[in-house]
Amino acid sequence: MGSRSFEIDVVDKVAWLVLSRPEELNTLQPDFWRDLPLAVSKIDQDGGVRVLVISSTGRHFTAGLDLNVFGGTELFPDGEPARVNMARRSLILRMQGALTALERARFPVLAAVQGGCVGGGLDLVTACDMRYATADAFFVVQETKIGITADLGTLQRLPKIIPDGVARELVYTGRRLPADRALAVGLVNEVYPDQEAMLRGVREVAEEIAANSPMAVWGSKEMLLYSRDHPVADALAHTATWQAGALQPVDVTESIQARMEKRGPSYPDLPSTSDI
Repeated sequence: MGSRSFEIDVVDKVAWLVLSRPEELNTLQPDFWRDLPLAVSKIDQDGGVRVLVISSTGRHFTAGLDLNVFGGTELFPDGEPARVNMARRSLILRMQGALTALERARFPVLAAVQGGCVGGGLDLVTACDMRYATADAFFVVQETKIGITADLGTLQRLPKIIPDGVARELVYTGRRLPADRALAVGLVNEVYPDQEAMLRGVREVAEEIAANSPMAVWGSKEMLLYSRDHPVADALAHTATWQAGALQPVDVTESIQARMEKRGPSYPDLPSTSDI
């Protein structure tokens, strides 16, 4: 499973999506935006994967969009202005949707970042649940530097992850945010000395998540996202509605039994949605 931009492997209920174009700095070409939501949807439909980790190869996580590819024909085609503009809007919405697929997945998504995470890369990792970085990592809202308003999610998600003023400074200036500062402001959960140590640490986090009830983790992700975008009263009501249907004895009983028997719990996978 994969594409020209990335490879995917599943090990012990953890899916690893690895950006695999290091010679091109893992730039995000048109096939990435088509293949990513299809791959995430396929993983999600199966119901057996409980965590997705997105990592990369080479010196940099990603240099963002390949502007040589997204140049004249894609973003600035010739033609009647209204139709050209609406086509551009549709393209942007499709690309936004590719990253929103990470939020809509029933499992948490973890990003493991080494080196540069530039432009579209920041859009990508802000759509993930958690982010981890190497000591040499840095994050850049590159769009401002090239005369573009970032349009794939950074401006919407970043201020809900880090302080608003810090987000605005990064956006307006296009400065690099180094790993230590990213940790201090809450963009990343932890900084590791190198990529090997980071992947080892992220694997431990992923395995710990995967050992929990997938229903409980899915419900928690749904409630956290809903709470981010809605008032507290609405979010509490939504949680009550979710729990009315999702709170069942199977996983709770297994949790208690496993503790009594001093063993790891074994939970059923999420239901497959491939036949729906």
